[in-house]
Amino acid sequence: MTDKPPAPYKNVSFPIAGIDAGLFDRTEVRLAGEGGQGMILAGIILAEAATLYDGKNAIQSQSYGPEARGGASKSEVVISAGEIDHPEVLQPDVVVVLSREAYRKFASNLKPGGLLIVDSDKVDSSGSPHAVCLPITRMAFETTGRIITANTVALGVLVGLTGLVSRQALEKAVTARAPRGTEDINLKALEAGFDAAKKVNKI
Repeated sequence: MTDKPPAPYKNVSFPIAGIDAGLFDRTEVRLAGEGGQGMILAGIILAEAATLYDGKNAIQSQSYGPEARGGASKSEVVISAGEIDHPEVLQPDVVVVLSREAYRKFASNLKPGGLLIVDSDKVDSSGSPHAVCLPITRMAFETTGRIITANTVALGVLVGLTGLVSRQALEKAVTARAPRGTEDINLKALEAGFDAAKKVNKI
């Protein structure tokens, strides 16, 4: 299947993130989108960056919609410098959503003052005025020519805004999980996410 380019740019907003980077001993993260967008894999990569390369503790879990593709799916990660006494995400500090259905299902119980990151081309977040709105899928296509790298862009945005894991750890985890021959493409997608996070932080 050939990736088709997303629609041309619309208005893109860069509100200040509502989370203080690096201040949480325990951080709960929810990554959600449609089946096939790779958000389950994104959660696995984030957890591996924390545990394998940053020396933190992490627990990752996942759930799928009723459809293999098209149904909303989510991946949840708990990261802590200390022992994790409860493995489930109860009220996430950070939520990243790449589809309308995922936003409807999984963004409502974000912790007050938490960080919500949405794909602005796919999600109407007018009900969440403090959300960080970025055209994540479009950024992926324009950077790599592959929409499927949107999950990697999203990880770059997430870590660039929060410092939840180190950039070096995330790069190693992405490289380790990337299919052979796609390492450079995925690192470019990751860099695009970090660059977008820098723009948000300058607002």
